[in-house]
This record gives sequence, structure tokens and C-alpha cells, in this order.
Amino acid sequence: MDTGIAPTLRRLYFVRFAFALVWAALLFATASSLGPVSVALLVLYPLFDVAAAVIDARTSKAGTLYVNVVISLLAAAGLAVAAASGIPGVLRVWGIWAVVAGAVQLVAGVARRGLGGQWAMILSGGISVLAGASFLFQATKDGASLAALAGYATLGGVFFLVSALRLGTRSRRVAQAG
Repeated sequence: MDTGIAPTLRRLYFVRFAFALVWAALLFATASSLGPVSVALLVLYPLFDVAAAVIDARTSKAGTLYVNVVISLLAAAGLAVAAASGIPGVLRVWGIWAVVAGAVQLVAGVARRGLGGQWAMILSGGISVLAGASFLFQATKDGASLAALAGYATLGGVFFLVSALRLGTRSRRVAQAG
């Protein structure tokens, strides 16, 4: 993998970290019901993921990342529709999205492991698959809440932060060795 893409990925990962934290705080504040703000936030998250995936795909020349674009666009549309049916419907759509997107992230992380810092992305992809299954289960229970989605986004943001920091460390080592 070309280490020249590491600085761009690092910046992207920092932005994704910051976005995830702000988004999670806003969603957590509205997690008990589906109002206009929470619905807008729910649809915004996968759309932000689309933008990040496009930047990532163009930077790394990894056409397979466009699969993530399609998955996230479908998730945004699905969440907009599911919001009309209530929180369980939203959790189902988010759960399916987390499982599929997590699998894609896992594959991308494994493919990029030579860059360094990708163990966090690999772990995050695996956790996304498990979290997605958890959201699907939560959707079957009474009193379902969106709060778990805020926690999921926060954890994902932390993984992006760790990857950004590790990419910086790896880039400095490569520059010093060269």
C-alpha cells in the first residue's frame, strides 16, 4: 500500500473522530424519541459516511470502497423511511447497515495493514458487525432507545482517532528511515 496516502487518511480519520463525537452528543440528547432533530441526525450520519468514503476511495484509488458509498446511501434512505415506523425500525436498519459496513471496513483494514494503524480499523469493523447484531436484537425489545447508537458512534470515533494517531507515527518512522 502506498504510504503517500497516509497523511490524507490521517486528516480524514481526525475529521471522522470529531464528527462522531459531536453527532453522538447531539443524538444522545434526543435519544428517547424520534423528533425532527433526531431523524435529521440519523440520516446525516450515513451521508457523512458517504462523503468520507468518496474521499477515501479517491485518495487510495480503492474502487472497492465505493461499495461503502452504496451501502451508506441505502442506509440513509432506509433510515429516513424507518423513522416513520419508530425506534425499532430505525434500530433494524442501523443494525443491518452496521453489519454490512463493518464487514467492508474489516476487509479494507486488512488490505491496508501494511500502512500501520489499521488494527484499530480491523477491530472496529469486527465490533460493528457485533454491534449491528445487537441493534437488531434491541429492536425486538420494549423500550428501545437510540442511546446505543450514540455510544456506537463514539466508539467508532475513538477507533478513527487511534488510527489517525498510528498513521502519524508510522509516517514519521517512514520519513526518518528514508
